[in-house]
Amino acid sequence: MVDQRKQAVSIRLGDGDIRNIKRIAKRLGVRDSDIIRFAIKSTLSRVAPLCDPGIQGRNLVPVLVESGDELIRYFELDAFRLESIINDHVQEGSQVERDDIALLAMSGLRDEYLVMRLKDGLGSTAEGASPGGSLRRYLYDKYVYRSTDHHSDTAVHSGTDVTSPTDRSARSRSRPQMS
Repeated sequence: MVDQRKQAVSIRLGDGDIRNIKRIAKRLGVRDSDIIRFAIKSTLSRVAPLCDPGIQGRNLVPVLVESGDELIRYFELDAFRLESIINDHVQEGSQVERDDIALLAMSGLRDEYLVMRLKDGLGSTAEGASPGGSLRRYLYDKYVYRSTDHHSDTAVHSGTDVTSPTDRSARSRSRPQMS
């Protein structure tokens, strides 16, 4: 039987955070503790794949793209630490490349640095696109939308259709526009 009892936890918060919690709680007509529980539960749901040790390598890309910049800044994660979080004990074909991990680590930095790295890796960035959006499209296209068994240009050249029309249209929408 699973223990369903709740446990009291003490946390330290700054004055500004406490003020904001109280303001939100007052506006919503709820208790301060409800706001804190909501913040914890919503954050845990966003980073839930990090709770599962079986989710590794390229399968961690979505959570790190969507929440990575916040995680990287708050916990001061560098490329070395990110690589161990992502690629430790991962099979060869499922690993995320070191350069892409460096891009993820840089997503916590200023956009200008990220733009320089994206230009180096992709040739150019999409005009008018935000660097974060370009990074997101690049990583999703490379690690999420791409088939895990690495069907690549060889299947296209041979005339074999390796993706469904839905997969191709999703990928074409997510690719960075090259100029």
